[in-house]
Amino acid sequence: MPSSVMPTSKESGSTTAVSALGLRKSYGDKTVLDGIDLRIPTGSVFALLGPNGAGKTTAVKILSTLIGADDGQAQVAGHDLATDPQAVRAAIGVTGQFSAVDGLITGEENMLLMADLHHLSRSEGRRVAAELLERFDLTQAAKKPASTYSGGMKRRLDIAMTLVGSPRIIFLDEPTTGLDPRARHNMWQIIRELVSGGTTVFLTTQYLDEADELADRIAVLNEARIVAEGTPEELKRLIPGGHVRLRFTDPAAYRSAASALGEAAHDDDALTLQLPSDGSQRELRSILDWLDAAGVEADELTLHTPDLDDVFFALTGDTDQPHQPKESAR
Repeated sequence: MPSSVMPTSKESGSTTAVSALGLRKSYGDKTVLDGIDLRIPTGSVFALLGPNGAGKTTAVKILSTLIGADDGQAQVAGHDLATDPQAVRAAIGVTGQFSAVDGLITGEENMLLMADLHHLSRSEGRRVAAELLERFDLTQAAKKPASTYSGGMKRRLDIAMTLVGSPRIIFLDEPTTGLDPRARHNMWQIIRELVSGGTTVFLTTQYLDEADELADRIAVLNEARIVAEGTPEELKRLIPGGHVRLRFTDPAAYRSAASALGEAAHDDDALTLQLPSDGSQRELRSILDWLDAAGVEADELTLHTPDLDDVFFALTGDTDQPHQPKESAR
């Protein structure tokens, strides 16, 4: 993986946690990554979305030095993957969808084992382990075998073990797979707390609501290439179909509005009008201003916007799963 054209850490700046240019990876005649580029700011959550087999886990394995790329360059925490992999490993933590927790020993023993691997002294290891077990609400279960833990507890312990080395960047590969809704929300709060403390999180997930909830920026990976990247709101604006629906209970008010808004779609039975809209504040304000100026009062204004489900299915061509647009009443 040559590094001659990759920017140095000074050039890329301390505000960039992960940068990659033209990463490629194939297994036999199957191309898994076909020249992907990434630039992830420090202290942010970056989510990589894609169908099963799209290459998400492969990207994580390359950036965390577990496997090598066939071509391309990358820097993680200012260190080149090809020339300084040890420095990369010292700066990162990796938690996969399959827990690294040893169920035969206690939660505390798992933590102390990780402290030994990071060459902490016995006293320092015990201090760090105790602090992290308390932070992740595992103190009461610390002396119990990890095999007795629930799925959410094991996942919390897994992340706590990852934090023993104080990594600046954490790769979370589908961290909430198999968790119940409460455990998923608890994990989301943990991720928010990590980022508020300055940690950068690289998240892969199949849950679109998870990416929408957590990510500052999202990239969609499909057929080995990144087909779109942006903030959640930027990605939603890529997909047409947003509209505003005005509902009336007064037939006279409905007829007045329908007459003035000739371009609106009419539903005479439901007394509703539908106008195309990108959901911007300026556009909504103009509709409200028009209603006020015309002396027409709608009983309900509802904004329908494309969600990440719509974006994902449109970009990946996967329309098998049902999805509904989000609505917000005004």
